[in-house]
Amino acid sequence: MTDQQLVEQRAARRTFLSQAGLGLGATAIGALSAQQCGADSEISHYRGLPGLPHFAARAKRVIFLCMAGGPSHLETFDYKPELDRLDGEPMPKSFTKGQPIAQLQGQELRCLGPVNRFKRYGQSGQLISDYLPWTARVADDLCIIRSMVTDQINHDPAHTFMNTGTTLSGRPSMGSWVNYGLGSATENLPGFVVMTSVGGRNPQPIASRQWSAGFLPSRFQGVEFHASGDPVHYVSSPSGVSERGQRQLIDTVAGLNMHRNQILQDPEVDARLAAYEMAFRMQSSVPELVDISDESQEILDMYGGKPGDGSFASNCLLARRLVERGVRFIHLYHRGWDHHGELDKYMNICCELTDKPTWALLTDLKQRGLLEDTLVIWGGEFGRTPMFQGKGDAGRDHHIKGFSMWMAGGGIKPGITYGETDDLGYNAVTDVVQIRDLHATMLHLLGINHAQLAVPFQGLDNRLTGVLPSQVITPILA
Repeated sequence: MTDQQLVEQRAARRTFLSQAGLGLGATAIGALSAQQCGADSEISHYRGLPGLPHFAARAKRVIFLCMAGGPSHLETFDYKPELDRLDGEPMPKSFTKGQPIAQLQGQELRCLGPVNRFKRYGQSGQLISDYLPWTARVADDLCIIRSMVTDQINHDPAHTFMNTGTTLSGRPSMGSWVNYGLGSATENLPGFVVMTSVGGRNPQPIASRQWSAGFLPSRFQGVEFHASGDPVHYVSSPSGVSERGQRQLIDTVAGLNMHRNQILQDPEVDARLAAYEMAFRMQSSVPELVDISDESQEILDMYGGKPGDGSFASNCLLARRLVERGVRFIHLYHRGWDHHGELDKYMNICCELTDKPTWALLTDLKQRGLLEDTLVIWGGEFGRTPMFQGKGDAGRDHHIKGFSMWMAGGGIKPGITYGETDDLGYNAVTDVVQIRDLHATMLHLLGINHAQLAVPFQGLDNRLTGVLPSQVITPILA
């Protein structure tokens, strides 16, 4: 045999063993224990990074209530008597000269006073608008932050910045970072669930990349539950397919993938194995999750709406049920807050759809002893301008220099207001809070030092809070 023939024979042998190993490996699947492929495997149930949490956590989970489109702080939580006095007058140029304005360039800018009334509520005396009578009932549970600022003045990049701490697409979202760091607290449901509802003016689309895992393994991305019908497509088994048959199929596929991955060492193969396993478990856990027959009529009346009707109310009820089952991060979007026109009309619509369910969620969590370790965050991607837009029924433009959000539960000091904007609600001037500060505070409450949760990527140690200075908002911690 020549040297060339010997080389070809060895190459052929290596190719055969590499490729046939997948087929021959099937004979060894029986030797793979249930511990490797089944419910208790490290692959199927990720338990977080070693050494986390860094310190004792105040919160175990997060519910982020995103009012997508940007609710007006001037009609919700930030009453400005001076703006009310100047209603209809020219907007002072000292506020707007050289400032980013989304859709009001070249127009005559006039002040628009608040289009409703504010009152003080609770023992804390929180100032809350008449648009939010149900939220006002839990005023003493809220920490209202009136000094938020962000970097992006248009919807999609502003959502990207809020969700990932950067304007660059393809970076991990908040829920992905949290689950990567702490792991999942449930084996039967995703650790990060997203739901959307619609109602109001000009509902902006929300792209699935807003809950992407970015450069983290794909197992940490958010899973979107549908607001009506089956929360997950194909969650029911096809006709003629038994649970035992599916279990055998998943174990077989897992065995083949694990065998092959001994050569490849590809983390995405582990992610695929976890996805197969999670899909199988969800076939029993999801129908039980959405079966609300165990909920009392009193609870259903609290939330309003009808379970499974696609509403924000239905999603809030489902969020509470997800909390009870150990889901780590729940993100609810309500699309419809982009109020460039007919401000009063659409504020009424959006608040009617979201105000009572928000109250119900906080009240329900509190009654069950869950609010104390559940961090609830409410807000949009930015606020609205003190100047009006339109010649008829006025609205407000996008605004990034000062807006309001609130936090409750999970180690937050209740019944306080933090930060201020100026007399017209244009600039945050006291105790300014950057988006990354919000992220740092959220991670801190979960027991994570934001500066230490980092992943090397493209030459940098990437974090949710980025590379610029960020700080925990310690005055709002209980």
